Amino acid sequence: MTSKERIQKTINHIEPDKVAVDFGGTGQTGIHVETVEKLRNYFGLKKEPVKVVEPFQMLGEIDEELLEILGGDVIGLNGHLNMFGIPQENFYEFKTFWGQTVLMPEKITPEYDDYGDLLVYPQGDKSVDPSAKMPKASYFFDAIIRGATVDDATLKPEDNLEEFGYISDDDLQYWKKLVDRYENSGKALMANFGGTALGDVALVPGVQLKNPKGVRDIAEWYISSLIRPDFMKELFDRQTDIAIDNLKKIYQVVGDRVDAVFLCGTDFGTQNSTFLDVATYRDIWMPYYQKVSQWVHENTQWKLFKHSCGAVESLIESFIDSGIDILNPVQTSAAGMDPQHLKQKYGDRIVFWGGGIDTQNVLPYGTTSDVEKQVIQHLKIFSKGGGYVFNTVHNTQAQIPVENFVAMLNALRSFNGEGKL
Repeated sequence: MTSKERIQKTINHIEPDKVAVDFGGTGQTGIHVETVEKLRNYFGLKKEPVKVVEPFQMLGEIDEELLEILGGDVIGLNGHLNMFGIPQENFYEFKTFWGQTVLMPEKITPEYDDYGDLLVYPQGDKSVDPSAKMPKASYFFDAIIRGATVDDATLKPEDNLEEFGYISDDDLQYWKKLVDRYENSGKALMANFGGTALGDVALVPGVQLKNPKGVRDIAEWYISSLIRPDFMKELFDRQTDIAIDNLKKIYQVVGDRVDAVFLCGTDFGTQNSTFLDVATYRDIWMPYYQKVSQWVHENTQWKLFKHSCGAVESLIESFIDSGIDILNPVQTSAAGMDPQHLKQKYGDRIVFWGGGIDTQNVLPYGTTSDVEKQVIQHLKIFSKGGGYVFNTVHNTQAQIPVENFVAMLNALRSFNGEGKL
């Protein structure tokens, strides 16, 4: 099978020739630039700075050569602006805190605060306050909460709708050219068109906005589900109307050449529980996921990809009722997220994308034997009958022993009947 055929069978719950694999298809299945460089060195690839394809999390480019070594079946398609509203273009060599030289888009320039932390400005505009910073001891950026204290007397949905506008003709042409470029690659295409993220706390602070208004504090946003449910419903209702209008236009130029669409990265889980109960999810979020998914499933062949970290087992039935086709990252280290239970109860109705290995403990701190054992164990459970795409639990972070990453790959290759690297 080609990679595209393998993914298509998998996401339709048909067992493919071998387990499908994703490295870098989304901003939640990528690899940190530091680890990408270590992998390139390990496999003897050309020594050159790694391009930062997602600067907020400092994810590195997995080029065609490395993707083939990793066995990746998916190419991720993203908009031309990054999380900070800065074009992903005109890259230059940038020295990181950990001593790596990477390729950074030109409008993320060396600018530091009094503590020596690296600052980023929305849209690269230094006439306004910075919207994110990377502490000296960190490997990625944190959002800086800006905006005034919420005044419920004057709060209106328009304040949190600023970043959700109607798509332009230029953006439509951008998406058409991007899909044209990769449609004959043999890989499955995962598109992040944007606009469908309902309350994703990575986006709530509005790091791309010069003067964000509305509810922009993360804690305040979670509280809003209790004290401002009507505000959130009106916001989501209007946002999804805009999103569906945009998706209709996008579909006219890309059609069914895209296999899956990133729906939303809203996290509903903690390590041990959820941020909200099932009734609140079904009241505030589910109607609007359904609104988008109904249009997508009635008019396209796309599958909808939903990311949520944490202990979300109690919400999976509701995710399915919401029209969500794919769940990521399948955090098997969280409470209630036992692979055997998940596969047995939900595996024929939702695709599990991730969950291949625990990235909190086993991949960074285990032995190579620990890594191999868990990968094989999870593959035996999740792969039966299709409906499973291998990836780590969320992005592979910096400072991962390269030997452990290679052990993971070799366990996967062994399970798929392939030789070791």
